[in-house]
Amino acid sequence: MDAQDIVNTVSEKAGLDQAVTEKVVGTIFSVLEHEADGTTLSRFFAKIPGADGLAQKYDVMAAGSAGSGGLLSSLQGALGGVLGEKTGALINGIAALKASGLDMAQIRQAGATLIQQAETAAGPELTNEVLGSVPSLKGHLGLS
Repeated sequence: MDAQDIVNTVSEKAGLDQAVTEKVVGTIFSVLEHEADGTTLSRFFAKIPGADGLAQKYDVMAAGSAGSGGLLSSLQGALGGVLGEKTGALINGIAALKASGLDMAQIRQAGATLIQQAETAAGPELTNEVLGSVPSLKGHLGLS
C-alpha cells in the first residue's frame, strides 16, 4: 500500500474531495515528519511509498504553509519560535487542516482512517510507535 492508496481510501471513507484529502494526508505526514523520532519515522515512511513526498509537498513548516498570513500566522510563528519546531509543526498542521475548509469531525474522521490505513501498510506496532512520539497529534485527531 502506498500513499496514494491511503489518500484514495481516506477520500472514500471520509467522503472528501480527492484534492482536499491529499492535503489532509500530506499535512498529517508533514507534522509526523517534523515531530516524530527520526529513526522510527524513516522506517514508517519506508513502509508507505510516497509518504515522504506528500509530507514535503504539504510541509507545515514551509513559509506561508499555515494559511493566508495575518495575525494567526504571526502567532503561529511566535509560538513555534518560543516552543520549538515540534510545537510549531503541530500548530501549523492543525491550522492548515482547518484552513482546508474541514470541520473537526471531518478532520478526525480523515485522521482516524489515515491511521487505520497506516497500520495496514506499516503495521500497528510501528504506527503506534510513531504516533506515540507525537501524543498531541493523536489528541487533535480524536484518537486515544
